[in-house]
Amino acid sequence: MQKRMGEAVARVARKVNDTVENKTDSLDLANCKLMTFPVGIYKAMRSVTEGIHRISLANNELKSLTSRFVTTFSQLRELNLSGNYLHRLPEEVTSLLHLRAINLSRNRFRRFPEPLAAVATLETIDLEENEIAEVPAEKLASMASLRSLNLQANPVGPDVRLLVRPLVPFDLLLSPEEPIPEA
Repeated sequence: MQKRMGEAVARVARKVNDTVENKTDSLDLANCKLMTFPVGIYKAMRSVTEGIHRISLANNELKSLTSRFVTTFSQLRELNLSGNYLHRLPEEVTSLLHLRAINLSRNRFRRFPEPLAAVATLETIDLEENEIAEVPAEKLASMASLRSLNLQANPVGPDVRLLVRPLVPFDLLLSPEEPIPEA
């Protein structure tokens, strides 16, 4: 068990070092079994955080994202948090003024993460395979940059299915409706 944990820590350290040394614009910590975002990374990356535009934390075990994460990586354009245990986002997400795409598929959201509606630059929101039943249609309709919202495999109510153009000027992806069983 300790050996596996040590290997996981070493893998994260290598990925962080690669990003810092090569001054790349992305940090890929997918599939690292992270339960939280390691605090040590903030210090290790302080010289390059402004240049980080893409982060993948997909397929980890994250239950929350801290406001510190959001404010530290303020220049993000793409954020992949798919395959975690997230059920909400911090309000500070609204300060991500360059965010164009966020992948929150395969998480535990029961509601549409409302802070996203205030991110004016968002073009793509992927919420596939969550537990979302209701969506703030008016807020979404006012998102000028939004091009695609994926709500497939969510228990969305029939009212969401009525969101059609011109109310929503973006592609709305939903799972096919279940046929109503005959009595």
